[in-house]
Amino acid sequence: MLPRSSSPWRPAAGLFAQALDSFLNSAFKLQIITTVDPRGEHVGNSKHGLPEPLPPRTRTQTLLVLDSSFNPPTRAHLQIAVSAVRDLMQTRRRNLDTVRLLLLLSINNADKAAKPAAFEKRLAMMWAFAGDVQRDLLSMGASKDGLDEGRQTNTAEADAISVDIGLATAPYFHEKSAALVEGGFYNGESAGIDEAPAETEQVFLMGYDTLIRILNPKYYTSPPPLTSAGGSGLPARGAITTAMQDALDPFFTRAKLRVTMRTGDEWGEVEEQNAYIHDLLNGEGLEKAGGRRDWGARFEIVEGRKVDGDIVSSTYARSASRERDWDKLDLMVTPDVRWLIEQEGLYNE
Repeated sequence: MLPRSSSPWRPAAGLFAQALDSFLNSAFKLQIITTVDPRGEHVGNSKHGLPEPLPPRTRTQTLLVLDSSFNPPTRAHLQIAVSAVRDLMQTRRRNLDTVRLLLLLSINNADKAAKPAAFEKRLAMMWAFAGDVQRDLLSMGASKDGLDEGRQTNTAEADAISVDIGLATAPYFHEKSAALVEGGFYNGESAGIDEAPAETEQVFLMGYDTLIRILNPKYYTSPPPLTSAGGSGLPARGAITTAMQDALDPFFTRAKLRVTMRTGDEWGEVEEQNAYIHDLLNGEGLEKAGGRRDWGARFEIVEGRKVDGDIVSSTYARSASRERDWDKLDLMVTPDVRWLIEQEGLYNE
């Protein structure tokens, strides 16, 4: 059995069950329920016993949103999250106190039911996973391999990212994006009433399979009322638009998609995936689906990776746990998540 990790505090799944019940009984479409703070400042407990969410002191410049079923969180999720943070540090020179990572669990997912792991168990794994993300970033900050030539980053900066854990009932990305804006959590505690800083940039982190679902016309059958753009870049009243355009035009004014390819998985080999992506970004793929060609500028495509030749996925992680193949499970999930799966006996059936 693996030793318990060095995480200073690990909330019980029962606390997450209380937070889940409270959220379900509220009118919120999306809510941040807690924050995993790298500095250990989570001293004030909410009514559920979980650490209180810690809003940023100033407006978040970039909000990375990893929206998944987390059933369980895997090393593929880790690579998606950490690579996005690393690229912000290297290519855009962002300080991590201007960046937040949100792990978001939709409890009304459009495609996936709440099995085999209950939602409160997944939330507990998300907490464990958040700690693994922070430790991975800490080791990256201490390693010269994780930095551009001439870039100086100390371990305090690398450890400065806070990871929020949230719940959503809205099943679609454009609805979650709007709910994040309406909630105002990332506006910053110091923002004045008359202050109008630049809007937080949302970057939704996803795999290739999720991109396929976002651009599936079947999810856009009830368009909202069309309103005038007013200089926002949206189509003017009276313009002929598709249901997908009505839903995603506002979304793409504030959000980007960072898509990690899932080569060799059930969604096809690299040639098939590359052909689909090329048609989206350079051909008529977006327009054929009911979207707009210029949305392609809001896509960032990055390569995923395999571990020792193995595809990393939640499906394979569940299989490894069910078969008690702990070596395989170690390849699929991060240390704290592995510890929790074994301790809770998850995915045994």
